[in-house]
Amino acid sequence: MNAMSESHASYIKSAPERMNYIDGYTPVSYSAPHSSLERGTTWTGMGFLLVSLAGIGVVLFGWGANSVGTQPDNWMLYIILGAIFFIITGIIGFVLIWKGRAPYRRYVKETGREH
Repeated sequence: MNAMSESHASYIKSAPERMNYIDGYTPVSYSAPHSSLERGTTWTGMGFLLVSLAGIGVVLFGWGANSVGTQPDNWMLYIILGAIFFIITGIIGFVLIWKGRAPYRRYVKETGREH
């Protein structure tokens, strides 16, 4: 009985204490403490990336308005505003996703595991 508890104690000590994982156990992605899927910043960042696609749509609209000739006065304004909107929302989205994935990067650094 004593040998069993000693081996169990050494087994528990070898696991990363901060993450409360046992060596050899690969946690389920969604319910793991390091999961990016449970972070609001990750989902907000993904939302910003999706919204940034509207900026590309405005750029295409401005380009099309110039080529067809329906709005010859405002096409450059549409392109500039769409590009600015795309860049700003894209950067915000990437930063938020990067921050939301920080626990996963810390987990990989501490344990050396990747999945």
